Amino acid sequence: MRMVIPPPARPPRIMQYLKPYVLKMHFTNKYLSAQVVHIPTATVASAASSQEKALRSCMESTRDVAAAAKIGKLLGERLLYKDIPAVAVHLKREQKYHGKVKAVIDSLREAGIKLL
Repeated sequence: MRMVIPPPARPPRIMQYLKPYVLKMHFTNKYLSAQVVHIPTATVASAASSQEKALRSCMESTRDVAAAAKIGKLLGERLLYKDIPAVAVHLKREQKYHGKVKAVIDSLREAGIKLL
């Protein structure tokens, strides 16, 4: 039996300053994935990955900048479908706004998602 740890209970005053939806990206040598996490409930609101069967057939490579742009565009469409108009970007320490990261963020912006 697994024990589920609930997210930390934060006072409402702090919660009003936190950005509820955060974009997180993960890049491996084979695939790219991006997900938007709803911080108060610690659940994934939407996700897109180059591992998806429908996407792999229409991509030349599953790990280059063009694939990252497609992932961002698809994630943007899924977010608009779920009525999530804005997300905050959470970059890991080694990630810089360049290359694949820039492609995902720019295609999200083009899809109509506001970045906080």
